[in-house]
Amino acid sequence: MATDQAILEKQRYFQSVHKLTHLKGPRDKITSVVIPWVLFGSAAFMMGTGLSKLYTGTGKKEGA
Repeated sequence: MATDQAILEKQRYFQSVHKLTHLKGPRDKITSVVIPWVLFGSAAFMMGTGLSKLYTGTGKKEGA
């Protein structure tokens, strides 16, 4: 369990940082910036491949 001194140091750190609330921690940029961009990129890629298959007519199933 964390000591009172460690808790006070963390409180001072987070209160002194002048960034947006969700970007204060050292690894918060990974969860707040990188992951949404990866999700956006993969969704855009899948939409692009789907639209190109619709346009060219490839990837159809036979007899269904």
